[in-house]
Amino acid sequence: MGKRSRISWALYDWGNSAFATTVMAGFFPVFFKEYWGSDLSATDSTFWLGMGNSVASILMVLFAPLIGALADQGGSKKRFLLLFAFLGALMTSSLFLVSAGWWPLALAFYVLGIIGFSASIVPYDALLVDVAEEKELDRVSALGYAFGYLGGGLLFAVNVLMVLKPEMFGLESAGLAVRISFLMVGLWWAVFSIPLMLFVHEQNPRPADQHILRNAIREITENLREVRRFRMAALFLLSYWLYIDGVDTIVRMAVDYGLSIGFEASDLLTALLITQFVGFPAALVFGYIGTRHGPKTGIMIALVTYSLIVFWAWRMRSMWEFYALAVAIGLVQGGIQSLSRSLYARLIPADRAGMFFGVYNMLGKFAAVIGPLLVGLVAVLSGDSRMGILSVLVLFVAGFMVLQRVEVNSNGESR
Repeated sequence: MGKRSRISWALYDWGNSAFATTVMAGFFPVFFKEYWGSDLSATDSTFWLGMGNSVASILMVLFAPLIGALADQGGSKKRFLLLFAFLGALMTSSLFLVSAGWWPLALAFYVLGIIGFSASIVPYDALLVDVAEEKELDRVSALGYAFGYLGGGLLFAVNVLMVLKPEMFGLESAGLAVRISFLMVGLWWAVFSIPLMLFVHEQNPRPADQHILRNAIREITENLREVRRFRMAALFLLSYWLYIDGVDTIVRMAVDYGLSIGFEASDLLTALLITQFVGFPAALVFGYIGTRHGPKTGIMIALVTYSLIVFWAWRMRSMWEFYALAVAIGLVQGGIQSLSRSLYARLIPADRAGMFFGVYNMLGKFAAVIGPLLVGLVAVLSGDSRMGILSVLVLFVAGFMVLQRVEVNSNGESR
């Protein structure tokens, strides 16, 4: 467990975060509607895009624990990570080749890209226990998220500039700039996976036999029953499911909310970039808070901050306030994600980290299920989008209350 292995592990977050920013949050939804699916009606393109996201999420919900259990056996975490990473990078790069009007092919590549991205995170999270001592978990986990914010944000900033000013890069149109951006993301993702491939090694991997798949399925069943014995891990998972649903709802609904109250799309894109770059140093600070005061304390600070953000968003009137909220979200978003990962790593058996992180990531895919539905329902019933966003407060308060009951002893574990 050396410095080189920790940096190499964190650099994978630097690489794959470009997919989350440039592709998922940035360009694909717009380009799907205006280029590949230009012949579709607005409602049809929205339906198919939503269907693609749902299919990818459902598949990950079903298979994340199995991927984790398989990765646990025979020291296969790194192999599974690289397999799915290069699948995602290849599918993302392939979007460059898809011509206008070929929306089914674009959607298929996108769905496979999401699967590669999401599936690689399962063994990546599990490798945290292989690159960091227990006392370093908070700091190293935060380093990964910090690298992710900086790496994803840097490439996203370049890609946005390419689209806004294609002539600066010798490109003939913004559409070509977007297509080249997809190719750049795939290459960026693949290149920054190489250090992990070369310098990260699993510590004391479990042996595997010829019945790997059968053993993995049996282990999932046994461990899901056994999770009741790891009471604090189970309690934390309930809290995590509640509050990370709120976090993801803020991420997914922020731009839509800004548009609904009259802000310009270009201003909202700028706010997204602000969040990315503020998230880099803030994640490192939360790593220090977790090391000094415990990850549970850091998460609770973030939940209080998110509650204040939601309340402020409910009363927001000016664009400068949206920018301020973008800064505030950047301050806590990486922190709550990194400390959640490191706290959970303390509550589970290290030799079954893959399977347990499979369950963790499965709940992550369930996130933003209740929140968007709650926001939409409250907005419709009240006739006010502001009341809809205020309803997310329920998720943060509920998650905070459950988290208070999670106990972590001086050795970092409580079961």
